[in-house]
Amino acid sequence: MTNEALCDLTAIEMRRLLSAGDVSARELLDAHLKRIERINPSVNAIVTLVPELAAERALKADEAFARGESLGVLHGLPVVHKDLVDTAGVRTTLGSPIFKDRVPDHDDLIVERQREAGAVMVGKSNTPEFGAGSQTFNEVFGITSNPYDTSFTCGGSSGGAAVALAARMVPLADGSDLGGSLRNPASFCNVVGFRPSGGRVPTVPNTDLWVPMATTGPMARTVSDIALFMQAIAGPHHLAPSSNTESPEIFAGSLERDFRGVKVAWSPDLGGLPVDTAIRTALANVPNVLSDLGCEVVETWPDLSDAPEIFQTLRAWMFAFKYAPLLETHRDQLKDTVVWNAEKGLSMSMRDHAEACFKQAKMFAQLQRFMSGIEFLACPVTQVPPFSKDIEYIEEIEGVRFDTYIDWMRSCSDITTTTHPAIAVPAAFTGDGLPVGLQLVGRSRQDRSVLELAHAYEQSTGIAQRRPALLDS
Repeated sequence: MTNEALCDLTAIEMRRLLSAGDVSARELLDAHLKRIERINPSVNAIVTLVPELAAERALKADEAFARGESLGVLHGLPVVHKDLVDTAGVRTTLGSPIFKDRVPDHDDLIVERQREAGAVMVGKSNTPEFGAGSQTFNEVFGITSNPYDTSFTCGGSSGGAAVALAARMVPLADGSDLGGSLRNPASFCNVVGFRPSGGRVPTVPNTDLWVPMATTGPMARTVSDIALFMQAIAGPHHLAPSSNTESPEIFAGSLERDFRGVKVAWSPDLGGLPVDTAIRTALANVPNVLSDLGCEVVETWPDLSDAPEIFQTLRAWMFAFKYAPLLETHRDQLKDTVVWNAEKGLSMSMRDHAEACFKQAKMFAQLQRFMSGIEFLACPVTQVPPFSKDIEYIEEIEGVRFDTYIDWMRSCSDITTTTHPAIAVPAAFTGDGLPVGLQLVGRSRQDRSVLELAHAYEQSTGIAQRRPALLDS
């Protein structure tokens, strides 16, 4: 099998070849390093490359296989880690010039779990400064381009991860999601991004032990690969008291399921948000696809009207908590949107925070009641298709102007406030050939069921198989 053909395989297909001894971890790594060398200069997705370290880990994987040792679920599979998570001995900049030379001495939990499962780290993926915003650029590494059209953005903040996947430079990549950072770039790049339920994939170290707004999670090219990935990174941890106690083994086995009679709430505009005509047109057939799967589709949507206030308040509080010290010491090195978000948090009162927490609890209870008779919500991932990478953020959609740099992401951030599991799955392309994803939201902590429906949708459309033309140039 050629190097190009190896890179085009899914993670599950690669693992099957590795387990059978038909390909070695070193051969698989070499194929992906060659793909990175050829494609990455055009997209700037992988910003720190560690081929020597990767070669050492691939060799260890092959030696373990030769000894007949039990192999981890990610044995020999190349991965990249988002440049927001710490990697021992490997530069982690957070996309900030303040930390451009920072080299941690430990692995974050999501990195540690992948390593223990046998994954081979090849490098770090690009992210906006501190993961703020859904356009992947920073002063350290520059802009990451969409592989389907390099003049357009890949989204963010896990933009480098999405591009690395879409360009077949790695089969798996981790990311994180506060306002849509796993889902938005997945939609823009025709890959899969899964935001698990709060606590499903614990974050360690973490100073926000009881706040399930931000979460780490998996990205891949197929839903089955997401399920494989979850077997490695999910599961409780003693330093994460709010982590889910279920075994990650719930993600093992076939994702096939009979969806006859399953109720799905579909909303093309998430209850009245402005949505670009190109998105509406691209997703117009969603109800028919779901119906063909056996689902009972009803056009309705829960009341999430408090979500924007909740999200803005809790996000600002988090930014103040994390970055206020940098306002004192490195203000001139922070981008304007980070300064604004931190200062917004500092200006809030305890009452503002308490009211946001109260409203979030109330909205969660309302959504639980709404979903007692409806198993899934279906809606657009993003309100706009990919846009020029020269635009920092969207200021207007369909004549509706926004006040902040995150208002245009409500299709994702409203869902974030619910803490329910949500996935972005490839669904369509615009008339201009740009990817459009479908967002599927499940009941609280019913993460596997979300993967099952997403898998069924993915298999029925075949959209995920469409490769960027860049790969054939």
